[in-house]
Amino acid sequence: MRLWRWLADRWVMIVALLVLGYLALPILVVAALSFNRPSSRLSYDFNEFTVENWRRPCATSDMCEAVVRSVQIGFLATVVATVLGTLMAFALVRHRFRGRSAINVLVFVSMATPELVMGTSLLALFVSAGVPQGFWTVVISHVMFCVSFVVVTVKARLAGMDRRLEEAAMDLYASEWQTFRRITLPLVLPGIVAAALLAFSLSFDDFIVTNFNAGTTVTFPMYVWGAAQRGIPPQVNVIGTAMFAVALLLVGLSSLRGRRARRTSEPAR
Repeated sequence: MRLWRWLADRWVMIVALLVLGYLALPILVVAALSFNRPSSRLSYDFNEFTVENWRRPCATSDMCEAVVRSVQIGFLATVVATVLGTLMAFALVRHRFRGRSAINVLVFVSMATPELVMGTSLLALFVSAGVPQGFWTVVISHVMFCVSFVVVTVKARLAGMDRRLEEAAMDLYASEWQTFRRITLPLVLPGIVAAALLAFSLSFDDFIVTNFNAGTTVTFPMYVWGAAQRGIPPQVNVIGTAMFAVALLLVGLSSLRGRRARRTSEPAR
């Protein structure tokens, strides 16, 4: 009876832990395979423990070039999409204008559009406009689908803000720029950072849209797809594990900073 009572009190937590474990299982497999010396290039079973893969992550120069190219594309797409998406979110939340409802619908339509449709549409657009396919067409394509996710993320943050804080600052003779810099921006910044991280991750691992518009440009997902036909090098697991660790570190630092900010604001209340 005690066991059943304990399970009844904690069944939500147990289910949540099982779901999280299920989601983390592929990541743990990739991390384990990053320390594996496979018996052959086409074998994915754990054969022998080694740290050589981490010592020589760029054993294949083509892979590291593809990783650097994906990081460059992801950084440029993230910066442009974050700026445009943040401005759109402020306009949609803070202002009333003709066509506002239609723009909200178009934002979600872009998110719901299959990548195959978006990739072929952008390819037809670039070909009809005579734009050569390559690095910059990939950046433009990634900005297209990242903007929507940025808008939705920042909108959610703005909708949860208390406008009375800004009104109180302006009542205390703060200018509009001072209110934005000292009140609005710090409150919205966690949402902007979350949107930027989401945009970068979507850009870094995109394959379908990139494959249609890359031309001769090879990104990391395209390299992995091509290498799968002749054997994926174990260094791919190293790159995947490292990227996940960096993302986890950034999220942890952001969460820690938010907790410290809340703790410092509590005594002032």
